[in-house]
Amino acid sequence: MTKFVSLSTGVRIEYVEQGKADGVPVIFLHGVTDSWRSFERVLPLLPPTIHAFALSQRGHGDSSRPTSGYRFADMSADLLAFLDAMGLRTAIIVGHSMGASVAQRFVIDHPDRVAHLVLMGAFSTYHDPGLADFVASSIAPLTDPIAPPFAREWQLSTLARAMPADHLDGVVSETLKVPARVWREAFDGFLKTPDFTSELTRVSVPVLLMWGDCDSYALRAAQDRLLEVMPKARFIAYQGFGHAFHWEDPEQFTKDLVPFLTSRAGRDSLGAEEHSPIAGIGR
Repeated sequence: MTKFVSLSTGVRIEYVEQGKADGVPVIFLHGVTDSWRSFERVLPLLPPTIHAFALSQRGHGDSSRPTSGYRFADMSADLLAFLDAMGLRTAIIVGHSMGASVAQRFVIDHPDRVAHLVLMGAFSTYHDPGLADFVASSIAPLTDPIAPPFAREWQLSTLARAMPADHLDGVVSETLKVPARVWREAFDGFLKTPDFTSELTRVSVPVLLMWGDCDSYALRAAQDRLLEVMPKARFIAYQGFGHAFHWEDPEQFTKDLVPFLTSRAGRDSLGAEEHSPIAGIGR
């Protein structure tokens, strides 16, 4: 059941909540044009000892859609306000794609509010001529209503493997809720955000990087850069999986995620792993 909370930043945020009230607080942040439903198949797999919150960030899902304010710093401010509204001193932040960038900005700006950090399909910078060309050719011309075939192709482009048709239909329906102006504002914010990875050298909390090696958006070079600036981060690569690997195999994703969330600060198993579709592990 979805809930709503009005934040001090002026936005009304949609979210779902589950788990014991005294459990480990974990905030899930989705990618651009997604919503809390990005984690819809993950949430049932979490133990009740995890007090999970999955948010629809501003402009997404059924959250409010302000006319401006779609930079990572704006969404980071929303996250801080959400933690305050929920009475959470600290939380584990799990971010996918755009959500991973929001999480990076948040841990830099508010390091005392983050217990652990999980970055899924993360970017190190958006200063890529290919992205700029994509925004100019595909995002800038968008008009309302967003065409369903465009929304479906957009979500299919994040996959390297099949996902259940009903969940795909669900995430496409959420994508169709996002108005063209929010697409443009969000992607314009990506392009105008300076590379702030050098600031991540100050991150002292345990970090888990998770990435599909068939990701056509967040490339291996970005993962290497993040590992360079956060050398104690643990890294998991999923062989044969795409940008939305938590949609392709939520069971494996959750199996890898939960021990990190519930371990004593996630410090017990730093290193690197690679998972094939049969979960083979290697350096």
